[in-house]
Amino acid sequence: MKRLILLCAIFTTVIAFFALDLHQWLTLEALKGGLGQFNQWLEQSPVIVGAAFFVIYVAVTALSLPGAAVMTLAAGAIFGLAWGLLLVSFASSIGATLAFLVSRYLLHDTVQQRFGDRLKAINEGIKKEGAFYLFTLRLVPIFPFFLINLVMGLTPIKAWTFYWVSQVGMFAGTIVYVNAGTQLAQIDSLSGILSPDLILSFALLGIFPLLAKKLISIIKARRVYKNWKKPKSFDRNLIVIGAGAGGLVSAYIAAAVKAKVTLIEANKMGGDCLNYGCVPSKALIKTAKVAKQMRHASQYGLNDQEPQFSFKKVMERIHNVIKSIEPHDSVERYEGLGVEVLQGYGRLIDPWTVEVKLHDGSVQTLTSRSIVIAAGAEPFVPPLDGIDDVNYVTSDTLWDRFAEYDELPKRIVVLGGGPIGSELSQAFARLGSDVSQVEMGERIIAKEDLDVSEYAKEKLESDGVTVLIKHKAIHCGIEHGDKYIVLEHDGEEKRVYFDELICAVGRTARLKGYGLEELGIETDRTVITNEYLQTLYPNIYAAGDVAGPYQFTHTASHQAWYAAVNGLFGQLKKFKVDYRVIPWVTYLDPEIARVGLSESEAIEQGIDFEVTRYGIDDLDRALAESEATGFVKVLTPPGKDKILGVTIVGSHAGELLTEFVLAMKYGIGLNKILGTIHAYPVWSEANKFAAGQWKQSNKPEKVLKWVEKYHNWMRS
Repeated sequence: MKRLILLCAIFTTVIAFFALDLHQWLTLEALKGGLGQFNQWLEQSPVIVGAAFFVIYVAVTALSLPGAAVMTLAAGAIFGLAWGLLLVSFASSIGATLAFLVSRYLLHDTVQQRFGDRLKAINEGIKKEGAFYLFTLRLVPIFPFFLINLVMGLTPIKAWTFYWVSQVGMFAGTIVYVNAGTQLAQIDSLSGILSPDLILSFALLGIFPLLAKKLISIIKARRVYKNWKKPKSFDRNLIVIGAGAGGLVSAYIAAAVKAKVTLIEANKMGGDCLNYGCVPSKALIKTAKVAKQMRHASQYGLNDQEPQFSFKKVMERIHNVIKSIEPHDSVERYEGLGVEVLQGYGRLIDPWTVEVKLHDGSVQTLTSRSIVIAAGAEPFVPPLDGIDDVNYVTSDTLWDRFAEYDELPKRIVVLGGGPIGSELSQAFARLGSDVSQVEMGERIIAKEDLDVSEYAKEKLESDGVTVLIKHKAIHCGIEHGDKYIVLEHDGEEKRVYFDELICAVGRTARLKGYGLEELGIETDRTVITNEYLQTLYPNIYAAGDVAGPYQFTHTASHQAWYAAVNGLFGQLKKFKVDYRVIPWVTYLDPEIARVGLSESEAIEQGIDFEVTRYGIDDLDRALAESEATGFVKVLTPPGKDKILGVTIVGSHAGELLTEFVLAMKYGIGLNKILGTIHAYPVWSEANKFAAGQWKQSNKPEKVLKWVEKYHNWMRS
């Protein structure tokens, strides 16, 4: 109500201003015609005239009325340069700030709630450099200042910052106009004040802060590099440390644009994903799924059968899958693409030099104009007493250890309730192990909504996993040759015995061993980078798990493009990393896939939304394959088909998600998905039906009543 009253008051004032022809008094002709009268008043009551002028100027500026330019001239004509400049400088800044505050009070919350996701990057930029942006705009008077006032009110810039930057930034333009006012008789039009030369001067003045910012960055870089001697020439255009997803893509891009690039890898080509993570785990998950299908073959009209298998052969298959994919990431392939591949340990000696200790014992030193760190991450092992005694494995080391076993481990404890721990727990339970999954928090898969976490827990338990939430691991031990872990729950301790302990509580960036400390490159769980993926040294970049904020193979590849392109062409143009649409999948059965906001995130960020939910148990293809379980959940703004986020739980969820990822990336709404022909019967029809569900919930009831009347009339 307060906002409505204020809006009505402003609207009424503006209408009255034009209805009463008050704007005619704020023209150049009126100023010239009444200058004598103004001077007479000034001689009689200088304080009153000055105060009245100040108040009127503030009001005109605050209400964004036309005439501020004429009043600035009037200040020079009536009060002279010094007093006119003083009055206008403060009146214009105060009026602009009032307009800013009114805009913020009336529109800020509404705009941010409705367009918060689109404005996120702008808001972050304003928080970091809002004063700089505003100052640049204020220096160029050809920009409509009233529009700047209103638009800035919609951003998170602080009111005090807005005021003082406006006060300083508008000063140069104010001098020009006030000074012109002192020569009022010679002015025929407002456009005559800003001659082409003066406009060019202001434009150059506006560019000055940009040049100053560039100069500051150069000075900062010089400070960073002052203790190092830069080579006169370089052996390489780009050196990449690490041959996981981030390193491989960085090297590939460099070679594609004919740069001379060297890729250094200390261990296996392909990194964690190929050798220890994505590939072997998905191979295991497939085998485990087949085992379950055999036990429940009756749902397909076949006889149930307990699978008979050699665990050694299961592990052999997993390693054969890795070998079949290895050529994609091999030394031979990348050398064929034009990449020099060195197998050894790379270490930064200075910002341009990398020392490589090759596996054959030799040492090679290379210089490069740019360097990309793509060292990846490794499993985090909690510091539990006795954990080393029980010969634990991690999500990395279990593949080689288990490959030596003839039999499946009977009892397995998995530490960790995240995606990796949940995937391994389900897979080994389906193969026949007695699996206990330990999670210290209140739920597993905690980054998803509560309903998704509960769904995942139910599925794990239905496959035989004992899910122990709110259980804190205390210590490990061995009793009579039997390994155990002590857990605390509700103040009580209990032992869980096991044959194998798998640590899957998360992964930490590899930050040691390749010279970050010696160069003073900042780290905080990951290598600290700016929006261009530059580290403390502008020519050294980081990409992938070592840089964060996501630990996904696809985001490592995504970042690699920016690191490589900025490293090779940053002198000409740099690109900020785009994290707007990042999908991820947890490969449980059924899968959990998400892109964009979850319900809990939307609530935390204060974003209004409505939820559309389609149950996959109604999908024809799912029914035909006896996998009718799960759902598609879509978040949209109230009454709009724009997609804010999607969570899919069900078979092939990761594949189904791609359509929504594409839609969010290019601004396609649910109406377009509903209008797209999907083949029948396919799993992706679930996306179309979810869109149809949204349409049904948002149908125009009033319009449909008139349509119904039309049909009734047509029948009569």
